[in-house]
Amino acid sequence: MPDGAPGEPIDLMVKSARDLLRPEELVREATRDLVKEEIRRHLEKTLREDPKLAQDLKDAVRDLLEARAREYAAVLRVGAATARLGLSALPPDVRRSLTEDIVNLLSKELGNIAERSL
Repeated sequence: MPDGAPGEPIDLMVKSARDLLRPEELVREATRDLVKEEIRRHLEKTLREDPKLAQDLKDAVRDLLEARAREYAAVLRVGAATARLGLSALPPDVRRSLTEDIVNLLSKELGNIAERSL
């Protein structure tokens, strides 16, 4: 390939740098950030001036998080019931072997989670 041919590393770096420095994109991103910050300040001011509204928002967020946690717990219960159903349908010797594999895998994963949380 001749020097300076499109696709060479130096050409790719120059194009990438040029793309990063496009002023219209930088101005658009900066403007978006300024608008977001101004909206955030306005919302925070509104919540400071209306403690009841602030509490309602906190309660609603808490309720949403609790609902998500209940949803995840229900999904886990469905998964566990489905796994038990699948295991129940297997011949006893296969079920026993697979159950041991699952228990070992879960024990290992729980150990990894415990180690990471310490």
